[in-house]
Amino acid sequence: MTTIASRPAPTAQQHQLIGLAAAFGIGILFAIQSRLNGELGGRLGDGIAAALISFGSGLVILLIGSAVVPRIRTSLAQVWTTVRTPSDGQGSLRWWQCIGGLSGAYLVVTQSITVVVIGVAVFTVAVVAGQAVSSLVVDRLGFGPAGPQPYTPLRIFGALVALLAVVLAVSDRLNHPSGLLLAVLPALAGIGTAVQQAINGRVARTASPDAYGAIAAGLINFLVGTAALLVVFLVDLIVRGAPHSLPTEPWLYVGGACGVIFISAAAAVVRVVGVFVLGLGTIAGQLIASLFIDLFLPASDQAVTLPVVAGTLLALAAVVIASIPNLRRR
Repeated sequence: MTTIASRPAPTAQQHQLIGLAAAFGIGILFAIQSRLNGELGGRLGDGIAAALISFGSGLVILLIGSAVVPRIRTSLAQVWTTVRTPSDGQGSLRWWQCIGGLSGAYLVVTQSITVVVIGVAVFTVAVVAGQAVSSLVVDRLGFGPAGPQPYTPLRIFGALVALLAVVLAVSDRLNHPSGLLLAVLPALAGIGTAVQQAINGRVARTASPDAYGAIAAGLINFLVGTAALLVVFLVDLIVRGAPHSLPTEPWLYVGGACGVIFISAAAAVVRVVGVFVLGLGTIAGQLIASLFIDLFLPASDQAVTLPVVAGTLLALAAVVIASIPNLRRR
């Protein structure tokens, strides 16, 4: 009788490489969402309305999923039980660790407001800088499910190179204060993104160790973000009035579906690789996809200049530099 040899279990380094590949795909989806939401915000003349549509459509998708799949509802119930009965153990979860959707809502608003002015590439490089620096602090403080991660010289150097990349990418726009100011908004969004990924990973781990926990974390994220955006939209409606009529092209409304995929996927991947490595792979996907989008499907009249290309490549180099100690250690 022949026996079938079992496959060897993946090594820790292979897990890291798989996680980086998944994070790369997440980054591509993020760049696509930025283009879609930026276009929708431009058509509506209201970035907040576009963000609400994006988040709201994602919430509807996840609510349908939870209605159809009982294990998602079980995972949500587990999160609710843990928050109501907090403990000091490793599996504890506080209420503030369930509001990562606020960062996501702010990010989508900045997409809708800034991309049509500064382009996807500059927007992405600015997000990269904020995310690279913030993820260092978030990992060091142990906000994510992987626990505290140490500072290393290469991590710090990589974060500094990412900041330099932003300066280089916007260097030809320093004479345009409005465009430069708009680049600050996605940089702040990048800071929030690292925090969002960390706490969403904790929620996913609490909900369930499988993929259903990540989907439950995504649902909570979209629920919180949609609620916040709805309040802001109502205020905006009173102050500025109604946005333009809704465009008829169906592809403009796919941003919410993209968000469902990459938010849930990030909540799953961060448990394996940590916030910093997830950020590295995501950043790489964002940079490459955003550059191609601005070259072939531009959202603004800003040309892809040499400083933008150089800044993108420098930010990508920062990702490679900062990832070296993670791949060696694990």
